[in-house]
Amino acid sequence: MEITRIRALRGPNLWGRQTSIEAVVACDSNEQDIEAMDGFEVRIRARFPDIDMLKPAGQEQPLSMAHVLASAALRLQALAGCPVSFCRVAPTFEPGVYQVIVEYTEEEVGRQALDDARELCDAALADTPFELAPVLSRLREMDEDVRLGPSTGAIVQAAHRRGIPYHRLTQGSLVQFGWGRRQRRIQAAETDRTSAIAEAIAQDKALTKRLLASAGISVPEGRIVQEAEQAWEAAQAVGLPVVVKPRDGNQGKGVAVNLQSREAVLQAFSVAADICNDVIVERYFPGHDFRLLVVGNQLVAAARRDPPQVIGDGVRTIAELVEAVNADPARGEGHGTSLTRIRLDDEIALATLARQGYTPGSIPENGVLVTLRNNANLSTGGSATDVTDQVHPELAEVAVAAARMVGLDICGIDLVAQNVFEPLTQDNGCIVEVNAAPGLRMHLAPSFGKPRPVGESIIDAMFTEGETGRVPITAVAGTNGKTTTTRLIAHLLGVTGKCVGMTNSDGVYVGNQCIDTGDCSGPRSARHVLLHPYVDAAVFETARGGILREGLAFDRCDVAVVTNIGVGDHLGLNYITTVEDLAAVKRVVVENVAPTGRAVLNAADPIVAGMAANCPGQVIFFSADPSHPVLATHRAQGQRVVFVEPGRIILAEGASEQSFALSGIPLTQNGRIGFQVENAMAAMAAAWALGLSFEDMQKGLASFVNDAQTAPGRFNMFSYNGATVIADYGHNPDAMLALVQAVDQLPATHRSVVISGAGDRRDEDITRQTEILGDAFDEVILYEDMCQRGRAEGEVVALLRQGLVGAKRARQIDEIHGEFVAIDLALQRLRAGDLCLILIDQVEEALAHIARRVAEAA
Repeated sequence: MEITRIRALRGPNLWGRQTSIEAVVACDSNEQDIEAMDGFEVRIRARFPDIDMLKPAGQEQPLSMAHVLASAALRLQALAGCPVSFCRVAPTFEPGVYQVIVEYTEEEVGRQALDDARELCDAALADTPFELAPVLSRLREMDEDVRLGPSTGAIVQAAHRRGIPYHRLTQGSLVQFGWGRRQRRIQAAETDRTSAIAEAIAQDKALTKRLLASAGISVPEGRIVQEAEQAWEAAQAVGLPVVVKPRDGNQGKGVAVNLQSREAVLQAFSVAADICNDVIVERYFPGHDFRLLVVGNQLVAAARRDPPQVIGDGVRTIAELVEAVNADPARGEGHGTSLTRIRLDDEIALATLARQGYTPGSIPENGVLVTLRNNANLSTGGSATDVTDQVHPELAEVAVAAARMVGLDICGIDLVAQNVFEPLTQDNGCIVEVNAAPGLRMHLAPSFGKPRPVGESIIDAMFTEGETGRVPITAVAGTNGKTTTTRLIAHLLGVTGKCVGMTNSDGVYVGNQCIDTGDCSGPRSARHVLLHPYVDAAVFETARGGILREGLAFDRCDVAVVTNIGVGDHLGLNYITTVEDLAAVKRVVVENVAPTGRAVLNAADPIVAGMAANCPGQVIFFSADPSHPVLATHRAQGQRVVFVEPGRIILAEGASEQSFALSGIPLTQNGRIGFQVENAMAAMAAAWALGLSFEDMQKGLASFVNDAQTAPGRFNMFSYNGATVIADYGHNPDAMLALVQAVDQLPATHRSVVISGAGDRRDEDITRQTEILGDAFDEVILYEDMCQRGRAEGEVVALLRQGLVGAKRARQIDEIHGEFVAIDLALQRLRAGDLCLILIDQVEEALAHIARRVAEAA
C-alpha cells in the first residue's frame, strides 16, 4: 500500500461538509480484497480489536486495504476522544487506486492518525508488533495540545449554535468570529474590546484594591514589600493571619493564605518573590473563596471554589490518595480538562501539609480531611460548586461595579465571604482580586451544581440579537464566464457604496485596491478577503482546483452562481474524468447555499439546471430563451427568472417584470456578444438575490467597463490600423464556440486567429478547439510558448494542427515559436476592416504587448 498524496479539506468539499483528510492510496493486487488475504483480518483485529471494517451501505466493491486504512484512522481518532464519525473510500478509474477520506476535528491529529493507521496495516501485513496503547496516548495528548481549551471552546461552540462563523487565527486561542467589517475577535475569555489599560490594572493587585476601595468596595488591608523581613513586619502590622502573593501573579501561582507564623510568611514570600519582585502581604479574611463572573453589565455566574483536599482511609498515604484522585479522567494537565491534577511537588503544597503535621508519606486516619493547598484555584487542583442562584442582587451589583471600576468587559472577581446570599459589607467579606481573561471551567463544568452557559453570555455581549457577524458572500463557479461574472457582481455591489472584497483568476481586490495578483480563485485568497476589516460584501470566483485542493473558504454562501458546465474543462486531472465528475465539484457551492440564500443557475445547461435539487435555498434560473421549459416552469411556479427578449433583459417573478435595455449594458455590445449577455444575466440575478435595487443595478450595468485594465483577457477589444483586435483568455471548446458566435456578430472582410493550447488538457480538448476555429477563420497562427505544462516540445502544436485537418474555412496555417512573435505576425498582416482574435496565455504580458503595438500604430 502506497499513499501518494494527502490533502486537508478545511471547508465544505466534494465529499461533504466535514473537515477531512483526503489521501490517494494505491493498493497492489493482493491488497484489493482483504477477505482473500490469508489471516489478515485476524492479525489486524488482534492488534486493534475496536476497528470497524464493515462495508458501507451500497458499496459493491470488496474491502481493500484502503478501506482498512480509512476505518483505522477514523477509529483511532474516536478512541482518542475526537468527535468524528465520517469516512469514505472512493475507487478511481485507475485499478487499485482509491481516494480515502477521513473526518478530523484537529488537522494535526487527523494526519497523525492516518500515519498510525498505515503503520497498523503494515504491522498486520508483516505480522510484526503494533503497540496500540502508546499510539492512543500520543493522539490524546496531541489533541489536548492543539484543540481549543474549555473557555475558548465554550465561546466558539456558543457562536456556532448562533450561526456565527469562526476562524482560528493561531494554534493558540486567538479566534475570529464573523467576517469582514462585522468581525470580532477573542483570545480565551478576552475580547477585542478588552482594554489593555484595564488588563494592566487588573494585573496590578495593589492598584486594583486602591481603585475598588475608592468606590467603597470592601477590600483587605495590605502592604507591598520587596524583602523577606519587610513581609514579616507587614504581617504583624496588618494582623495575623495573612495572605502573601505576587503583585502581578495569575492563576493562583505563588499565593499562600492563612499564614500565622514568621516561618510560614518568610517561606511564602520566597515563593511569591520568584514570580514578582513586589509581593503583597494582606490581612487574611476567613470564609469561602468565591469566583463571580461578570460579562458586560451583568453577573452571569458564580462558583464557590474549594482547595484540593483528600479524605484519609487509614490505609493509603497522602501521596497515594492524591494519585487516586488524579486518576479521575476529568482531571488533566493545564486547562484542557474540567479539573486539574493535584500536585504535591512545590513548596506551598508541602508547607500546607506541614502546618497540619503531615508529609506526602503520612497516612491520615479514616475520615480525616487533609487540605493540600489553602489556595482554591482550579489550576492547582481545587474543585468548584455553582452558587449562581444564591447571589444576592446587591452583591451582584457590587461585582458589576468592581468590573466597571477596573474597566473590564469580561471579568472574574475573587470574593472571600461566608456566603453570597447576603449583601457585601466590610464585616462579612471582601474582594481580593479582579481578573482579566478569567477561566470559565468552573462555570461550564462545576464539580457540583448546575453548569452555566457562560459561552453564550459572552457571545450575546459581543453580537446583538439576530446578528451573525456575516457579510454577504457570492460564490461564482462554472466552466466559462466566471471571472467576468464575478467582476460584474462586485461592480454592481460597489455602486451601492459597499466596500467589496473580490477574488478571481487575476487577483484579490478590496474596494478599488488590488492586494494580490495571479490566479487567486482558491480558498486561501477568499479567506484573506474574509479577514479584511473593510469588507462589506464578498464575491469569490470559485475554481474547481481550490475546491478539490482544500474545500471552500466559508461554511455557506448567500448566493451561488453556476454559469455553465458544457463539455467541461480540465478533465482528466485529479480523478475528475467526466462532465458529471466536474459538475459534482462545481455543485459544492450550490450545496452550501444558506437556507435563506439563492442559487443562480443556467437553465439552458441541463447539468447546471439539475443542481437546483441540491440547493438548500431558493433558485433563480437564467436563459436567453424565455420559453425554455425549465425556466418557464419555474416562472409559472411564481419563482424568479432572468431571460432575454428583443433588445432587453427581463427579470421576472411570477407576473411581475423589470426590463433592462441591452443598449444600456455596454458589456454586451447592444446584445451582439451572446456569452456576455449570459454573463450579464447571471450577474443581474445574483445582484437581485442580494437585494440590490433595480435603479442601482441599472447604474452599475451602465458603468461597467470591460477593458484590459478592469477585466484583462475577457474579450478585450482594440482598434489597430482600422482593424478589430480581440484578446481573450478562452482555453476550452465551449469558450471557442462562444467566441465564434460573438465574432460572427462583428463585421470583417478577413478573419484571423492566434492560438495555442494548455498542455494539461486532454488531447481531444486541445484538438477540438481548432476544429471549431478552423471553420470560422480564414487564417490560423499556431504558437507554442509557456503553456506546454508537461508536454514535449511541439506536441501541443501538433494536436492543434490535427484539429485543422478538413477545416472548412481556414486556408493559411502558420506555426510560430513564441507568443509575442505570433501576435506581431498577426498584427503585421492586418488590413483595415479585418478582424483578429488573439487567444492569449500570458495574460498581463500579452495585453501589455498588444497595447504597445496599438499605441505605436496610432
